[in-house]
Amino acid sequence: MKNIFTILLAIVTFQLQAQTFTNYTVDDGLINNSVNCVAVDADDNVWFGTQNGISFFDGISWTNYDTDSHPDLVNDDIKAVAIDNDGNLWFGTDFGISKYDFTTWTTYTDDDGLADNRVRYINQAPDGKMWFGNNDGVSNFDGTTWTSYVQADGLPFGGVNHVTFENDGTAWLGTALGGVFIFDGTGFTTITEEEGLLSDKIRSIAIAENNQKWIGSADGITVLSADNSFLMNHEIIFELPPPDELNPVEDVQIDSHGRIWASVYVDYLVTEGGVSMYDGFDWIDYDVEDGLVGPVVRRLAIDTQDNVWVTTSTGVTKIGDVPVAIFEVEIDNGIEIYPNPVSDMLTLQVPNELKDTPFQIYNNIGQLVKTGPILNEKMTLEMDFPKGVYALTINGIYTRKVVIL
Repeated sequence: MKNIFTILLAIVTFQLQAQTFTNYTVDDGLINNSVNCVAVDADDNVWFGTQNGISFFDGISWTNYDTDSHPDLVNDDIKAVAIDNDGNLWFGTDFGISKYDFTTWTTYTDDDGLADNRVRYINQAPDGKMWFGNNDGVSNFDGTTWTSYVQADGLPFGGVNHVTFENDGTAWLGTALGGVFIFDGTGFTTITEEEGLLSDKIRSIAIAENNQKWIGSADGITVLSADNSFLMNHEIIFELPPPDELNPVEDVQIDSHGRIWASVYVDYLVTEGGVSMYDGFDWIDYDVEDGLVGPVVRRLAIDTQDNVWVTTSTGVTKIGDVPVAIFEVEIDNGIEIYPNPVSDMLTLQVPNELKDTPFQIYNNIGQLVKTGPILNEKMTLEMDFPKGVYALTINGIYTRKVVIL
């Protein structure tokens, strides 16, 4: 585990050492070690799509599905998996889609209206429609009617690798070669390298609670604000042996504390890969030496307990018991803040000479979210922000990390 990037300095104690790594392979019940995709259902059961079938894990036992045991499954090489609001399973392959309602398998192909049988990603929109990123573009299905958008509709050559949605239903499409395409229901808006993206080869897009967009690409992660303006790039999020500095991101996910998780894999000069976690200040990476089952990482999924499920070419790793950053109360220059982590009200105590000086609170990308004067030597601040890690600065000099639960 390596701490590789710092954007703010603070005199604090940062504890992040208690996480566990649990690996699963065919020896444990996984149907095949080469795992392409993963999804977690409402009960925290985990579904894995592999090169040779499907594995279901309830935390104790495994159940496997393939074309031998379930002949109506369209193909064993599962490229994408999603679970809809009714609990139905959707599996994408190079030969179309299989939907499973635990009784019946239903197959959909380009004969039914899918733009291309080679499906890369599946997600459900807020209005209930299922969306399928594929080699020719993107298709959606409302249970009756198929609608597709392809090159003739303005999408770039190379297809769509990822689909996600804002709360209002706006679709964000990560294309293989043409950047990000935003679909508002009537037309497309594009964001490319010209607008600040590190690369137009998009692998994954995660939208945070505050509507920031974390866009994983072949060259790292680009962060956009809630209004879609450029905020920052993260080019080095996973430490690689020199001279290799490429950081191709395979997937990006966000946990309940607002921490960013990214899988990174490169095989240009070396075969290296792993998972990096960004708490708002530092990128901390995890690799095989820390306990990952293998370096060829692919998709990620996060369950309700903030366990991170990592799929690789050599099995699955569950990163569990990842603690929220705990900051010991330190008194420096007479400054004390508590409790930390905090859920609502933070107490700030300062020496008399700092009374009437200003304080600022910044979020994890450096945006000012609150400011004001320190009215008393001991005062309380309402921390009415999304979960995450923040920086409290006093008089522009003294900085403290604050975690909101």
